[in-house]
Amino acid sequence: MSVNTVAEIVRLALAPVFLLSGIGAFVNVLASRLSRIVDRSRQVEPMLLQSRGDEHDRWIADLKVLDRRMRLINWATALSVTSAVLTCLVVVLLFAANLIRTRLATEIAWLFMASMLTIGAGFAVFLIETTIAARAVRIRSELLQHRVEDDG
Repeated sequence: MSVNTVAEIVRLALAPVFLLSGIGAFVNVLASRLSRIVDRSRQVEPMLLQSRGDEHDRWIADLKVLDRRMRLINWATALSVTSAVLTCLVVVLLFAANLIRTRLATEIAWLFMASMLTIGAGFAVFLIETTIAARAVRIRSELLQHRVEDDG
C-alpha cells in the first residue's frame, strides 16, 4: 500500500473522527448534567427525611423527577457512546477494506447510518430530559404570593 493510499484513507476517515470529537463533547455535557442531578438529589434526601406532610410530598415529587432525569441522561449517554463505537468501527473498516483489498462499502454505510440514528436518538432523549428539567424548575405560586407581615 502506498503512502498516497494511506493519505487518502486518512482523509476519508477525518469526517468520522471529527464526529467522534463532537460526540465526546456531547457526552461531557451529559456527564456534567448527571453530576448536577446527583448533587441535587443528595441535597434533597436529608430534607425529605426531616419533612412531614405536604412538604414531604413535595420532596418525594422532586426526587421522582430527579430519578427520571438520571435515567434519561443514562440512556442518552449509552446511545451516544454506542454511536461513538459505531463511528470507530467505520474508521477501522475504512482502513481494513483497503488493507485487505475487499469491498466493505455497504457495511461501512450501514454502520455510519446506525451511528447517526443512535446519536440522533441520544439527542432526542436529551431533549426530553431538558424539557422535564425546565418544567421542574417552576416556582410554586404560594411562594410568589407570599407577603411578610409588618410588625409595626
